[in-house]
Amino acid sequence: MQTKKIMICDDDRGILEMLELFLDMEGFNVICESNSTNLTKQLISHQPDLLLLDLWMPIISGDQLIKMIRSTPEIKDTPIIVLSASVDGPEIASGLGANGFIAKPFDLVDITQKIDTILKN
Repeated sequence: MQTKKIMICDDDRGILEMLELFLDMEGFNVICESNSTNLTKQLISHQPDLLLLDLWMPIISGDQLIKMIRSTPEIKDTPIIVLSASVDGPEIASGLGANGFIAKPFDLVDITQKIDTILKN
């Protein structure tokens, strides 16, 4: 079985490093991006199986990024799980066409289950 590639985009370095370490231990190939302006380029070049995306980031916010991703032919079908501490997060995520939502602070078991569920489809 081929290793699944997961890209994480979050402006919080601590969250990025913790998720990278955890998902790497779970057997995923992890690509991290902290600068939201590079994300669409990185998605096109790496073609990950799944994107974990923070909603509130400087420069280009997660909601704007989802709109850009969904309108870019090469990456429009990339599954996206939104990570956010926002109380409106689940509505925002589903309204934009994200495949899932995880509230911050998150439970690592919850993240693994959501990822596994989406990647099995």
